[in-house]
Amino acid sequence: MSTGKLSAQQVRDLREALMVWYDRNRRDLPWRRTGDPYAIWVSEIMLQQTRVAAVLEHYRSFMARFPTLDTLAATSEDEVLAHWSGLGYYRRARLLRKAAQFVVAECGGKLPGTAEKLRSLPGIGDYTAAAIASIGFGEPVAVVDGNVLRVMTRLQGLEGGPKAAASQVPALAQRLLDRKRPGDFNQAMMELGALICLPSQPQCTHCPVHEFCHTRGEHEVAPAKQMLSRRITYAVVKRKGRLRHGLRRTELLLERRPEDASLMAGMWELPQIPEHPEGAGGKLPLLSLRHAITNTNYYANFFETQATELTGEGGSGTERRWVTQNELPDMPLTGLARKALKRLKLWPGYSGRSVPVLLPGEGLDQIVI
Repeated sequence: MSTGKLSAQQVRDLREALMVWYDRNRRDLPWRRTGDPYAIWVSEIMLQQTRVAAVLEHYRSFMARFPTLDTLAATSEDEVLAHWSGLGYYRRARLLRKAAQFVVAECGGKLPGTAEKLRSLPGIGDYTAAAIASIGFGEPVAVVDGNVLRVMTRLQGLEGGPKAAASQVPALAQRLLDRKRPGDFNQAMMELGALICLPSQPQCTHCPVHEFCHTRGEHEVAPAKQMLSRRITYAVVKRKGRLRHGLRRTELLLERRPEDASLMAGMWELPQIPEHPEGAGGKLPLLSLRHAITNTNYYANFFETQATELTGEGGSGTERRWVTQNELPDMPLTGLARKALKRLKLWPGYSGRSVPVLLPGEGLDQIVI
């Protein structure tokens, strides 16, 4: 058996070198401490297009609230979204819940054990199916994500870079797979791409399989990703709520994003208002901050506003709701809304320090936090 330009002996030696390195250097991540296919599934969905550091912040709390597939399937969409808030790409959470409901209704509550059957579930494609099947069930099927694609392209010296070589890599990765430890081998390949075989400035001298690599030391530094910029303005609308137990609690007005929105559909945020070129009639914003989503930097201003000033601003069909501060943690809020409410010290129990952010074309003296 050979893998492209590697001899059968080189394939065996590469597997051994990679697994020795992985066993010594793998990161201690919570989803690697379990063999529960459900927990592995949740982690793989969270890790799609999201950094490990960000997933770590949410994985434990999500699993504490939804420890089993049945628990997730029986929970409302809004509650699932609330516990997903901050991870972004909220369609993943909707499909995760939908798939859990399908498994309960059609599969007896047991997650299918093969990649082929897993691919039939909502939100599970080739990569996720292979990851769950190999890590959770021990099926010898190779995983190909962005990291593995890059590693295999460089290792084999495939022409045209990862995009051009994408059609060749799955078969090559399958032949390279360690069938005795498929889950660990797949994680080792992904770990190699995440820690050593980086998109730019790969650490070739520290690579455990550098002697087998046909392109070691040849990789140029990738150009910096160009970020787009967008300005956005929000209203901070407060009122005193109904008298309860002798106290009137402050309520905030939230607005639901349209279900057909391209980003964060159905999530809650502070009401958006037209940009105020002159600082809302002379008023300075309560808060200005930058928030990055994919390739766009959002520069957001937040103005204190009266509810009467919002008449008609949201458009027909806009759903708005008054909530108390204590209700905020249970709301499916956008990451930007959650960040802003904490900076504005409106989040229950939060009194973190705010840091000024300079908006394009503005001086620090124009920003109040």
